[in-house]
Formats: sequence, C-alpha cells, structure tokens
Amino acid sequence: MDIHEYQAKEILSDFGILIPPGGLAYSPEQAVYRCKEIGGDKWAVKAQIHSGARGKAGGIKICSNDDEIWDAADELLGKRLITHQTGPQGKVVHRLYVEAATDIEKEYYIGFVLDRQMERVAVVASAEGGMEIEEISQGKPDSLIRVAVEPAVGMQPFQAREIAFKLGIERSLISQAVTTLLGCYRAFRDMDATMVEINPLVVTKDHRLLALDAKVSFDDNALFRSPNISELRDKSQEDPREMKAADRGLSYVGLEGNIGCIINGAGLAMATMDMIKHAGGEPANFLDIGGGASADRVAKAFNLVLSDDKVETMVVNIFAGINRCDWVADGVVQAVSKIDLKMPLIVRLSGTNQDEGRRILKDSGLPIIMADTLRDVAEKAVKAWQEHTGK
Repeated sequence: MDIHEYQAKEILSDFGILIPPGGLAYSPEQAVYRCKEIGGDKWAVKAQIHSGARGKAGGIKICSNDDEIWDAADELLGKRLITHQTGPQGKVVHRLYVEAATDIEKEYYIGFVLDRQMERVAVVASAEGGMEIEEISQGKPDSLIRVAVEPAVGMQPFQAREIAFKLGIERSLISQAVTTLLGCYRAFRDMDATMVEINPLVVTKDHRLLALDAKVSFDDNALFRSPNISELRDKSQEDPREMKAADRGLSYVGLEGNIGCIINGAGLAMATMDMIKHAGGEPANFLDIGGGASADRVAKAFNLVLSDDKVETMVVNIFAGINRCDWVADGVVQAVSKIDLKMPLIVRLSGTNQDEGRRILKDSGLPIIMADTLRDVAEKAVKAWQEHTGK
C-alpha cells in the first residue's frame, strides 16, 4: 500500500526526521491560508498523487505571493498528471500539500528497501539526490552506497555514521544524518514498510538536514497490525479493478490486453500469461483466487474480470490442491448463469475432483470450451478471441 508525500512526512517526523513546515489544502482558498500559517516569502505547492517525477509533470509549483498560490492550486486541483510511473492514464489530483520553500545547498538520496535475496533490509544512498533512483543507477552507478542491516541487531549508529561520511556530509551535520538514517530504519521496521525513501534529503543554506520529499510503502499483509496505517489508504489513487478485488480478498493486477484470466497461484498465473503471449494473445489481467476458493468466491472473481470493458475472452485455469475443481466449476456455472455471456469462455480444470468439475461444466449446457493442458488453454483462448473479434 502506498501513501501520499504529506502522510509519509508526518510518519517520518514522528521518528525524529526534520521536515519543512507545511499543510494540506483541498482548495485554492485553503492553499493561500496554509501559506499564511506557514509564514515566509516563498512556498511550494505540491500535487499529491501516488507517483514520483511530479515535478517533471508540472505537479510542483514555486510561488511567492497569494495570486501565484491561488493560480497554482486552481491549476493543479482536478488535473490529471501523467508521469512515467502513472502510465498514459495518469492520476487525478484531489489534494495539495503546501510547504515553505527551501534554500538548497546540497541534495542526497536515501532509500530503505527489503532485499528478498539477501533477506535483509538494505540501505541505498547516493550523493546525487533529486534524481530518480533508476537514473542514478544507470547514469552514476558508482555513486550508490549499499549497506545491509543485520536483522538480529538492527541498524547500528556506526553504520549510519559510515553512510554519512561516504556521502560526504559535512561533519557538523553528521549527528543529524545519523538521526535521520536511524529514524528511517525504525519507521521501516516498526511500520512493516517495504520501502522508505527520502529524495531529496537536502542540506539547507542555514545548515539543516531536511526531508524535502518522502515516499513510504507498506506490506499489505501486515496492515492488520497497524489499523492507523490502513486508514491512510487513498482509493482514488488505485486502479479501481485492483481496489475492488482487494476489498473482496482477491489478488488482481490489471494489464492492457483482451484475454481475462482467473487462475489460482502466482506461478501458474505467470506461466498462463506467458503461454497466452506465446500463442499471440495479450492478457487483460492476473486474478489469483487463492486457495480454498468457494463457488461464491469464484463467481465474484468472474464478475470482477468481466467488469473490465477491455476483456473480450475469458480463461479459467485451475490446478486444484487445496482448491477443489467441483467448487470452481460450481462458481463458473453460478456466474455464467446469471449473465448474458457474449464472449468465449475457456476452462481448464486439473487436480482435486477434476472429473467431477468437468462433469458439472458439461452438464450445465453452457457454451464453455474445455481445455486439457496449459498450452491447450492458451492456444484455444487466442483462437477463440480471434474468431470472436475477427482480429
């Protein structure tokens, strides 16, 4: 789960990290009022969307008077920002964060991520702040500093000092840098985060170390332990298909193709999508119904996939272990019987109670195309889609 910049800054501030003074605004009037509260003579008006590279997309405006603040807020609110992270569909701005502009002397990058290969929290830092980490790794890989944190003892002050010295942070700011790094680690650990990023971490001309922008992502599977974090979720920033699936306990990833896929297990899903592409088709989604799926759960998954207007052919590919093929078959029949299905449906059932599941589908009298193997289901799906659409 992702959160907004202002939310990330509030969290990091609680862990001792310095941030510029700022406030939230939902209208131009509020934006002007926030600036008066903050004080000073220059402010940054920032669009709040779940994406980086907002500045390049025109989502950050520097203002020096009330008229400029009003105009910037009026332009940004309701605007659809398109960045390389949002894709061509972009994301709509519903709120703004207004903060005091900062006189910057130097910028750094700091990121905490979960390295699944090492099974450690990894710190990635660079003296080339203000750039996307992908740009840094490609353009200046030698500037990257990588440190793994031993989970038994956590991040130690000597590691934070070592990173600060390698970044070239001046000695008078080493103590602030150590506080910032240790605070990021504690936030990562205590909040079950999957990423904590400050980009840029800046040295101001009055010799302070401030988090000018921040991003925090959380492990969805651990949100039950932190209900206060769950409340930070902004559904307007999520793919409505994925959001709807998550609310129903399903795992859904929307893609750009035309063949909808209901599958159990991420491995089988990836293999199925690869086979569909190999056969000349394009998957529209990855929907994992998980283990122990009831007929009702399968029916909900079926209806969710069909709610995507781009889907022109349906594939159900189940290898049942904990699941049972007869449950899945009941769910398919239940869903198809309630709608006027105007597209091909290809079903492959294998594993527990597969014979019973196939019998249920055959006896239903529904226009279902049966498949036996992974290759068979992909080839039949692509062929059926081509015949149905004439493409």
